[in-house]
Amino acid sequence: MVEQIISGGQTGADRAALDFAIGRGIGHGGWCPQGRAAEDGVIDRGYRLSETPDSDPSQRTEWNVRDSDGTVIFSVHPILTGGSKKTAEFAEKFQKPWLHLCHKRDGDTAAEKLSAFLAEHRIKTLNVAGPRQSEEPEIGEFVTQTLMKIQFGR
Repeated sequence: MVEQIISGGQTGADRAALDFAIGRGIGHGGWCPQGRAAEDGVIDRGYRLSETPDSDPSQRTEWNVRDSDGTVIFSVHPILTGGSKKTAEFAEKFQKPWLHLCHKRDGDTAAEKLSAFLAEHRIKTLNVAGPRQSEEPEIGEFVTQTLMKIQFGR
């Protein structure tokens, strides 16, 4: 059963997951780059994120994968690129389970697939990743709508 949702705090998928966790009273956290940098400025301190020693976003990506029990990568488009692709590579490196949910491919079945993934791997700390808002403007809504259909208990 998921006890905590973590992410890097970037706009888009990351922020949607953190906002969902806060709104539902689910523990949240994760790593963000030194200086709390995101595409919309400095990440608000209301998000319980720890800063990595490096300002390079790939360090926070790696550490969030490392510190989770599993990762879900959300995207609108079916091919992972940029930081989302790097997230999958880190999951392979650390031999952590990961799931890619694509809105165009998985839309109506995304919540079922995520529920099965969480149960199969007994995920307690879930890392949520995906594109930033400027890359895929619809991503936040996809993340929120999917998470809202999942049974999160405490």
